[in-house]
Amino acid sequence: MKIAIVGFGIEGRSSYEYFSTSSTNHQITICDQNEDIELPEGALSQLGDRYLDNLSSFDLIVRTAGIHPDLILDNNPNVKGKITSQLNEFIKAYPTKNIIGVTGTKGKGTTATLITKILEASGKTVVLGGNIGIPLLSLLKDISSDTFAVMELSSFQLLDFREKSPHVCVCLLIEEEHLNWHLDIEDYIKSKANLFEHQTSEDKAIYFSSNELSKKIASSSPGKLIPYYAPPGAYIEDDTVKINDLVICKTSDIKLIGKHNLQNICAAITASWQYIQDIEAIRNVLTSFEGLPHRIEFVREVSGIRFYNDSYSTILYATEAAIEAVEGSKILIVGGFERNLKIDYFADFVNKNTKEFRKILIIGESGGRVAKLLDNSGFTSYEKATDLKNMQEIVSKAVSLAQNGDAVVLSPGFASFDMFKNFEDRGLQFKEAVNNL
Repeated sequence: MKIAIVGFGIEGRSSYEYFSTSSTNHQITICDQNEDIELPEGALSQLGDRYLDNLSSFDLIVRTAGIHPDLILDNNPNVKGKITSQLNEFIKAYPTKNIIGVTGTKGKGTTATLITKILEASGKTVVLGGNIGIPLLSLLKDISSDTFAVMELSSFQLLDFREKSPHVCVCLLIEEEHLNWHLDIEDYIKSKANLFEHQTSEDKAIYFSSNELSKKIASSSPGKLIPYYAPPGAYIEDDTVKINDLVICKTSDIKLIGKHNLQNICAAITASWQYIQDIEAIRNVLTSFEGLPHRIEFVREVSGIRFYNDSYSTILYATEAAIEAVEGSKILIVGGFERNLKIDYFADFVNKNTKEFRKILIIGESGGRVAKLLDNSGFTSYEKATDLKNMQEIVSKAVSLAQNGDAVVLSPGFASFDMFKNFEDRGLQFKEAVNNL
């Protein structure tokens, strides 16, 4: 079979390894816009500006999640049936009920990790991959017939998903996101709904009870609909976490900070409960897991000032959650790559919570629009610093604005690509600058 691997980053390399070792009959060509990428020895390639040319000559086209199918189809209009993805190929290779798929706008990584840890604490063998950074096809070498696979799935991965859906699918809070990639919010929702549409009546579709878009997406499933943050899923009552009227733990015993993480916790409990009902295992995870890097991550305290890295925040709804999670007066660092998403709601939040802010430090390409928004709302306790060129300067400026007892919170609310490679790079540079103080 002639196979084109389109995009040769981490995921593309995983696809190449999978197909090159699965059969000696495959002829694999690497297609990437970057002419300078390092290729496996002897690999066929199609690089540079013409990397998408003549893909109709291939039997299978394996796209990296970040490459939109339309980009391929614009150059090769007759290859729609040949385009596949890691997600499609993984499901074909591992068709089992031990798969849990997690999607949503924010909280996917935290929820998927919690599910993994709960199942592990209950004695299950579990692998975790997908959007969280481990390519799905790379998981197959570590899987046996009784292994559980937990997948964090983005709309990019789900856009052309067409195989049988996982037995348990979870849709978290849905907000407007990635509209520079999707045609509109309906296209974004349709992509998420693909995860649920291919379930059967025996499967489970779990959704956030307080979010209509989450319910709409899960309702695409012919399976059993189960809400979370409300019975019969896990819920919060009298400052305790409960499911089936059973108390798991007090909310004060939970290590994850932020009210929004109570939603993620309830989602994870509800999903894992479909396989195991182990209160002790769940309690042990909730009282020990402190969160993932770059998600409201405490870095250190310097001269009475606390520093938090929430670089994963790429929409302002996430920034609001971080502000609510971190105690005390704050210097908020906000701004980044401009995708022209709606941000009007943020001004209302800021003006309703003015006591939370010592100062808002506005950075990045989107800074002008954020400053104008705050000006129009009457909020003036901000400093526009779009001229700052690197994270060292940004952190130094934030420190100059802070007082003893304050928290400096990097929660940009925008993507990172104006100044950084990605959100990890932005967060790591922030932590380095803080650790150098």
